[in-house]
Order: sequence, then structure tokens, then C-alpha cells
Amino acid sequence: MENQTTRKNNSSDFSTGKIKHFFSLFKGPGFYRTDNRVYHPFSVIVQKEIADYVRSWRFIILLVIISLTCLGSMYTALANIKDAIKPGDPKGSFVFLKLFTVTDGTLPSFVVFLGFLGPLLGISLGFDAVNSEQNRGTLSRILSQPIHRDYILNAKFFASLTVISVMFFALGFLVMGFGLASIGIPPTPGEFLRIVVFIIISIIYVAFWLNLSILFSVRFRQPATAALSGIAIWLFFAVFYSMIVDLISKGIAPAGLVSENQIINFENLRLNLLRFSPSQLFSDATTTLLMPNVRSLGPLSMAQVYGTIPGPLSLGQSLMLIWPQLTGLIAGTIICFVISYVSFMRKEIRSR
Repeated sequence: MENQTTRKNNSSDFSTGKIKHFFSLFKGPGFYRTDNRVYHPFSVIVQKEIADYVRSWRFIILLVIISLTCLGSMYTALANIKDAIKPGDPKGSFVFLKLFTVTDGTLPSFVVFLGFLGPLLGISLGFDAVNSEQNRGTLSRILSQPIHRDYILNAKFFASLTVISVMFFALGFLVMGFGLASIGIPPTPGEFLRIVVFIIISIIYVAFWLNLSILFSVRFRQPATAALSGIAIWLFFAVFYSMIVDLISKGIAPAGLVSENQIINFENLRLNLLRFSPSQLFSDATTTLLMPNVRSLGPLSMAQVYGTIPGPLSLGQSLMLIWPQLTGLIAGTIICFVISYVSFMRKEIRSR
């Protein structure tokens, strides 16, 4: 009897303590725990969102797909890396970078897989960021607490970006680890920095699609509509946009005898039209970073080519070459985030 009474008292004390702890979370400017430590609301929401993403089947399935495809491309690169390195070729000095670009045609390279599957990852993490909370009625409950409204949207974006960053850095270092174990040649500091910058650019590229999907999540009430809108834009730029640019190029292509300047201007116009696509900006930036021998992203005249000595560019020169592409990706990401932020702050949210 004494044991049963003691258990009842302990259980009642425990339940009472849990209730008091729950209501004490929203006292004052921060979240309070029983150990007298203060937790900022933003960090609490970020931790909650990261835990939801990591435990969701959606993220696990995408993680498995991206990991398997990237490991498959890495295996193809390791199997064909000997054929890619030729004696006396200056490109052979960047052996480690070939792990991300070499392919035999059976499977695309690591860069191509990342450029194709990265947008799907960003769309899948953001298409129901706001509307699912609103449909369940939890968004109004969160906003009824003494926290700033913009903490919710900022925390969701920061949590998604954290998950994407950890995932991409883990995959990049995994490829480097397998390459080091297989080749036996460590990467040079220049190669290591190029790979790190490549991973950062990949994160920025996926962040653009993440912000675009969050924007659709704010604008549309149904998650299915937001997901289809993001996938439709991704398919448009991945498949149809290049076809449209080719049709426009055929219509405005110069005919008959043309000068060298006319040809260069036409090619620059065609490339500038293609660079409205985020995938083209990502392709240009990653190609230049992982292939140091790329010295130009556009057509060159004979006067510009004459007298040049072929050789790899330094990391700083490669960054200067891709700075417009990188600026375009960052600008697109910021624009999508600002539009979604303003729309969310003006959105009327009612309790169900």
C-alpha cells in the first residue's frame, strides 16, 4: 500500500510539474526551462523544425535517393578516372576535382545529379511550411504566444537551410573520403577550397528553390497546389526554357555573310537569355569551379585568343569569373524570401 501511495504521489507531482513547465514556457521574453536556463523563441522553433524534418519520411526518402545517386556517380568517376587522366595533360593536375565531374555516359556526374535533384529537395522542404500549419490550426496557436510573428517564417527557412547544408557538406566530404581511400592522393589546398565553395554554391542554389516553395506555401492554402506550382516552375526551367531560347535564337540568328562581332554578339545574347534560368547559373558556376582550365563562359574573338597561354586559373580568378552567376543566384534567393516575408507578415490568420 505504501508503494502504491508513493507511486501515485510521484505521478501526480510529475504531471503537475509538466503542466507548470508547459505554461512557464511563454513567460517573459524567452522560453524558460526548469533548470533556469533561458531559451530564445527563435532557437526553440528552429530546433522543433529540424527535428520534424529529420524524422519525416519525406526527407528520409529524398536523402536516400540523393545519397544513392551521388554514390553511383562517384563509383563511375572512380572507375573511369584513369582514362580521364592523360600523361602530359595539364588538366591531370586536378585529379581530385574529377571525382565530381568525370562520367562514362552510363550515369551523370555528381554535379549533374546535384543540379537535377537539388531543386526537388528544396521544394519538398518548403511547399507546406506555412499552409500545413494553417490548415491544422496550429499557426494561430503559435501566434497567440508572446513571440514575434516573423520568427516563424525565419525559423522555418533557417531550419531547412541548416538541414540542407549539413546534408550537402556530409555528401561532399563523403565523396572526398572515398576518393582519398581509393586514389590514395590527398587533395591540394586549392582543390579542397574549390570543393568547399562548390558545396556552398550548391546550398545557395537549393535555397533559391526552398524560398520559392515557401513563397507558394504562403500564397496558396493547399499544400498540393504549392508543390505543383514549384515543380511546374522547376520543369519549365529544366526542360522547356532551353527549347524556347533555341526557337528564339533561330528566329533572330544572322543570315548570310556576317562578321565576327555579329557572331559574338549573337552568342552573348543567347547565353544571356539562358542565364535567366537558375540551373544555367548553377551549371556555369560549378563548371568553372571544378574545371580550373575554363577561362571564359562566353565566346571569344581571335584577337582575345591569340597569344594566350593555356593554363588553369587560380581560385580567386575563377570566383571573379563566376561572380555574376553567383550574384544572380543570391539575388533570386533574396527576392523570393522578401516576397514571402512581406506576404506572410500581411497575411490574415484566423483560428479554426
